[in-house]
Amino acid sequence: MIIKRFEDIIAWQKAQILSLLIYTSMRDNKDWGFRDQIQRASVSIMNNIAEGFERRTNKEFIAFLYIAKGSCGEVRSMLYIGRELKYIPNDQFTQYIQLATEISKLISGFIKTL
Repeated sequence: MIIKRFEDIIAWQKAQILSLLIYTSMRDNKDWGFRDQIQRASVSIMNNIAEGFERRTNKEFIAFLYIAKGSCGEVRSMLYIGRELKYIPNDQFTQYIQLATEISKLISGFIKTL
């Protein structure tokens, strides 16, 4: 399958879902620093996939995919502290961790194919 738009990339689609879930769950969180950081990290995943794709060279795309993968790690790390601080219920934590891990694996697979 030839990908013509970044919106067709499954990792981008799932990153968008993760971002929406995190934004929704953090909507009423008063810890502005935590909230802003986890929201920015989640959006960074999808934005770096999009920006790298639009650069139209495999070398640049791969570099941006690595940044997106790093942002996945940042989100996962913040989810752990969010759970410990009781900002994120256990069921949401599990869902978000699984999704972030899946996105990271998708990005890794994409890097290998490029």
